[in-house]
Amino acid sequence: MKRFLIGHFDKFNLDKQLRDYRDNFWGIEVCQIDSLKELQVLKENIISRQLNLGIHFPLLKNQWRARDPQYLSMDKTTYEESIKYMKNEFERARELKPDYILLHYPKPVILDNRVDWSPWRFYDNSEYYYESEITFEEFEEKSKCFFKLLSMLGEKYNFTPVLELDALNKYVYETNLLENSLDVYSDIKICLDFGRIHIQQSIDKNFNYEQILKRFGKYTYLVHLWNAQVNGVGHYPALKSLKSEDGWGDMKRYFSVLNEVNNQYKVLFEHNSNLISDKELEECYQWIYELVSK
Repeated sequence: MKRFLIGHFDKFNLDKQLRDYRDNFWGIEVCQIDSLKELQVLKENIISRQLNLGIHFPLLKNQWRARDPQYLSMDKTTYEESIKYMKNEFERARELKPDYILLHYPKPVILDNRVDWSPWRFYDNSEYYYESEITFEEFEEKSKCFFKLLSMLGEKYNFTPVLELDALNKYVYETNLLENSLDVYSDIKICLDFGRIHIQQSIDKNFNYEQILKRFGKYTYLVHLWNAQVNGVGHYPALKSLKSEDGWGDMKRYFSVLNEVNNQYKVLFEHNSNLISDKELEECYQWIYELVSK
């Protein structure tokens, strides 16, 4: 279980830490801490509890108009603001010495015009383009520039850059752009979000989860784990009792495919643990430990 993490959003939640964390877990992931005061509380707990830390960008909330920097934006002002936003948060995080900092990729996401994306959540319409609005050549150029910059910033601020795959389209799964970029910049790793993978598989007939897991599994540093029913409950704990025939994601199958190409990834329980009992939470941990260890 040294590969397991729990998450803290808004603040270091002591009740959650005491209930959800186990002494043999790897550490914690934090995102959008509410204030500088809460950042200090976080720092004190990291030091006193000797916790490993990962950051889901941004570290401090409300530093820009949206959570995610739009580093692929075709709008010059938005692009420049996004790069400044990234650099400022990386500088802020330096004192905490995070193992990794995670950003979503791509941002803006590129959407297949044929798919109903209503189950996907966006801050506003600046967070996505449709394929009809941006060419592959434009996407390729901007992605290559971003990878080069992110690799440089990761080295400067001493963290592993991790890219969480967001909504994906043919520019990613029908080309080798992402693999080639990850090979060139081998310091940059991938986060596979199993909840997102299940939802996209459910709404997009052109998306093949096995292909994604096999192609990008070897680059994977982290799995974000939660389950969902499309247009239903989300960020539900991954329990063995949840069946795919009832609309839940097949987490056993996801881990099985990933394990074929990678046995080193970490797992963040990105779920709402308050939805289940203490007994069910322990059952969740034990089941995932079995799936990860196979």
